Amino acid sequence: MARTTTTTMTVRLSGPLSDFVAANVSEHGAYENVSEYVRDLIRRDKERTEKEAFERLKAELTHAFAAPESAYKPLTAADVIARNRT
Repeated sequence: MARTTTTTMTVRLSGPLSDFVAANVSEHGAYENVSEYVRDLIRRDKERTEKEAFERLKAELTHAFAAPESAYKPLTAADVIARNRT
């Protein structure tokens, strides 16, 4: 079973940002408390980042698989390691 760690953070917001959070965290807002709102924002940002990384990988693979057979050349593990060091 994976052990989870809880971290407490302090965030300072003022003006329009504070008002925006208050509007989203209230009796009529989408969230019951600020912690719930921040966790959701972080989860969505993490999902967005992972999706962008996947889309970049997918684009690279699509480009690679579209290349003609003549574009491919045999590589050893040492060739790949050397190429990735630069």
